Formats: sequence, C-alpha cells, structure tokens
Amino acid sequence: MENSTYMNEIVKPTDANAIVVDWTDNYHFIASQQGQTIHLDSKVNPEDELRGVSPKQLLLTGLGGCMGMDIAGLLPKMRVPFSKLSLEVTGTLAEDHPKYYSSIVVNIVVDATEEFRPQVESAVHKSRDKYCGVSAMLSKVADIEYRITLNGSTASV
Repeated sequence: MENSTYMNEIVKPTDANAIVVDWTDNYHFIASQQGQTIHLDSKVNPEDELRGVSPKQLLLTGLGGCMGMDIAGLLPKMRVPFSKLSLEVTGTLAEDHPKYYSSIVVNIVVDATEEFRPQVESAVHKSRDKYCGVSAMLSKVADIEYRITLNGSTASV
C-alpha cells in the first residue's frame, strides 16, 4: 500500500507509532501498521457480511495482547513453567453515546501449578501497574477488574 499524506507529512505504515486507515467502501477500512494490514468493518444492515474487525473491540484486543506479551515474557524470567496462557477480555459499553467501555474484565488463564500462584500474580501486577501502556490508558476511562484463573480456579487480583 502506498504512503498516505496526513497533515502535509508523509506517514509511513512501517512507523512504530503511526498508522494509516484507508476507506474502501461502506464501513470497510484497511489499516496499515508496521507493514501489516488489519481490515476494519461494521455492519450497515444486520444481514451484511463483516469483512473485518470492530475498531472498538480492537481496544480490548490491544489490552489482552499487551498484557499477554508482558506476562509471557515475565513468567519464564520468574522460572514459572506454564503450558497455557490465554487472556479473556470483556467490555461493558456505556448506555449513552459516545458508547465507550465503562468497565472491562480481564481474565488471565494460566495452566501452572498452584505453588507458582504468587509469581503469576506478580507478573499480572507488573503488567497492569508498570509495563502495559494499553492498561494504563484504558484505566483512565474504564473500571478494569483483573482476574487470574489458575488451573480452573479463579480469583480477582
């Protein structure tokens, strides 16, 4: 995809902190980010086929991905053996427009033995409080609850 002009500057889709979002038709857009593309879409009519993901839900994806990458990097450093790491992120929209996420629940699912719960909790706290910029940004507008499910047992952290 060619470079797009924005505010008299050339924005390169490979720039780390710059994106280009190009309209194709209806509500379908193609976003270019770091040499990758993401299709964005919304239904005009209920019977329409989606050709991309929801921009609003990408905020939840960003939160899950950001925290997941932090935790995936921290657990091995803490010598925590794990066989599964999955983040389930659910948002509740405000009733009035603009419909932003007023509350979010992040459930971090980890398969590791119970003896490593303190390290898993520490990794989640470090991601939430220190490393994940997406969590820091979203926490300014939404109440975020964090949970850990360790081998099927869930607790808030």
